[in-house]
Amino acid sequence: MTKKQRALEIIERLKKEYPESDCTLEYDQAWKLLVSVRLAAQCTDARVNLVVQKLYEVFPDVNALAEAPVEEIEAIVHPCGLGRSKARDISACMKVLRDEYGGRVPEDFDRLLALPGVGRKSANLIMGDVFGKPAIVTDTHCIRLVNRMGLVDGVKEPAKVEKELWKLIPPQEGNSFCHRLVDHGRAVCTARTKPNCGQCCLLGVCLQRNL
Repeated sequence: MTKKQRALEIIERLKKEYPESDCTLEYDQAWKLLVSVRLAAQCTDARVNLVVQKLYEVFPDVNALAEAPVEEIEAIVHPCGLGRSKARDISACMKVLRDEYGGRVPEDFDRLLALPGVGRKSANLIMGDVFGKPAIVTDTHCIRLVNRMGLVDGVKEPAKVEKELWKLIPPQEGNSFCHRLVDHGRAVCTARTKPNCGQCCLLGVCLQRNL
């Protein structure tokens, strides 16, 4: 079985196992997903979803966040960890959205990537979830699982993993595939305990590396 064949089989099995997989960060506007994904670094999505409720009560739109003192943003988001740097990035990002894009999130990968605090993972998440464009989000679950499955060979750098996966994953499948990897990584192919390979929907197609 080639890597391409393995990838396509994995995609189909994960579709059946996790048909409702989606982003677990809660948002109703594109700029809110930008805020949440920055806060999610080294923090659980569940905690982020709680913290942003308070943030948006105080600062309900792009302009309000752009004008807010960084210290006031930090006071609210500090439960997510790295409060100072996250607050600084959120403030700077909202200022750019206000001043250069009329408060709207740009529908262009390179423009997204140029926003303060936005890396490839965040930009891909916005492109896929908000704009429905081809995207591959190489978070920790994705990197760990595609190495275990044998879709990449000992590659740990997110940008390199993304590049390798683009060779294997059909563009229209990338975003959903990565969401399903998150669900699978939490439910079965875990990091902190031994993976439950006997109950895995990928048994027989996954190479089970580095278990």
